[in-house]
Amino acid sequence: MVKIRLSRGGAKGRPFYHIVVTDQRSPRDGRNIERVGYYNPVASGADKRLELDVAKVQAWVAKGAQLTDKVRALVKEAGKLAA
Repeated sequence: MVKIRLSRGGAKGRPFYHIVVTDQRSPRDGRNIERVGYYNPVASGADKRLELDVAKVQAWVAKGAQLTDKVRALVKEAGKLAA
């Protein structure tokens, strides 16, 4: 099954997540099919907290991809920011 989930990056204590489309059997930070955005929970100043290509996410969901709970909340937040 294809999932849209977070892949962790960044330094210790300063997390940074890529929002990726991947097979559910691959490791969290392993191989992915496509990157559709990023999430920076510790963004400050001029840094962007969330960047997401909602059209790509919707296209993957139409193909049967499943969203994790956190990514579902981020997609909802990105939709509010775009409106």
